[in-house]
Amino acid sequence: MTDSSEDRGPASPRGIATRIAHAGHDPKSYHGFVNPPVVHASTVLYESVQAMEEGRARYTYGRRGTPTTEALETALTDIEGAAGTQLAPSGLGAVTLTLLAALSAGDHLLMTDSAYHPTRHFCDTMLARLGVETTYYDPTIGARIAGLLRSNTRLVFTEAPGSLTFEMQDIPAIVDAANRAGAMVAMDNTWASPVFFRPIEHGVDFSIQAGTKYIVGHSDAMFGTVAASARAWPLLRDARGALGLSVGPDDVYLAMRGLRTLPVRLARHQTSALRVAEWLAGRPEVARVLHPALPSHPGHAIWKRDFSGSSGLFAIVLRPGPIEKVRAALDGLELFGLGYSWGGFESLAILADPRRSRTAVPWTETGHLVRLHIGLEDPEDLIADLEAGLARLA
Repeated sequence: MTDSSEDRGPASPRGIATRIAHAGHDPKSYHGFVNPPVVHASTVLYESVQAMEEGRARYTYGRRGTPTTEALETALTDIEGAAGTQLAPSGLGAVTLTLLAALSAGDHLLMTDSAYHPTRHFCDTMLARLGVETTYYDPTIGARIAGLLRSNTRLVFTEAPGSLTFEMQDIPAIVDAANRAGAMVAMDNTWASPVFFRPIEHGVDFSIQAGTKYIVGHSDAMFGTVAASARAWPLLRDARGALGLSVGPDDVYLAMRGLRTLPVRLARHQTSALRVAEWLAGRPEVARVLHPALPSHPGHAIWKRDFSGSSGLFAIVLRPGPIEKVRAALDGLELFGLGYSWGGFESLAILADPRRSRTAVPWTETGHLVRLHIGLEDPEDLIADLEAGLARLA
């Protein structure tokens, strides 16, 4: 595992933490102020009719961009090593923007079976109504995905690790197979962020983040982002404009502020989560710990090969027992909130049932699955809280 401060991408000789600290805004461009201005705007005035007719203006309308949005998009484009980046009002908005940008009626989509459930819902409802067929595939398929690619397969959607169940995907192998078939690849990279994995540099066309999570980092703003490769950028740019998507300037400001401390926070999330995961792996109440950075994880070799770190989100499978006791164990937690999001400073826990969201590969574990997000608290305090919770299972 490589510390993020030593990680070097091909786009720059500087480390990712240095690039994040300085990307997107030059203080000299705004009177020396370190942070970009928060511009609340819809209307932009032109100096003349001729200027309007010729489109001679850097900014034309608030929905199309402001200095605030441009600063964040520029920073993310640099960090991702992309041709361009577009913002969305939420992580799901970033996913659906990508799907609508890449797909048309009659196209075929390959979607990982471990995808975020709202992503599946969009595929099964709106994409189906628009004439796009979706096939769900085994997330561990790797190069064998070539056997599922059709002449009309336009996009392969990946997520590593998978939502809830944390399967790792062999992204380079999938990209190679998709490219040979003329298909593009999208990846939900929220778990790792560009600090620990940069999809564009591995041949992915659309790199998606639910910025609500680690970029914002403080559980107080909704935000999504899509970075695109050179061939995907025109599709993404045009789709965002056609859909009229925009993000409020205050949320963009919070995202930019959160971005600056992302490497430092992720390092803490990583260290604490590994400490808690290793402790849970030794507990008799726990059947499996689903954390890609643990050597016991089936996808550990892929994670170690392609990723430079891990974040604070993982899951455990408890040994079979009554659901009432699992609920009691979670209800009594003092430091873990019960909430569906993650990526903020606080620790969270949810009880989940992956069987509700699987069609290609059935989920066969008999114990209950609990997903944990390890926040910025002292890990020994979190362990004590979990220990008390596990005692309630007895």
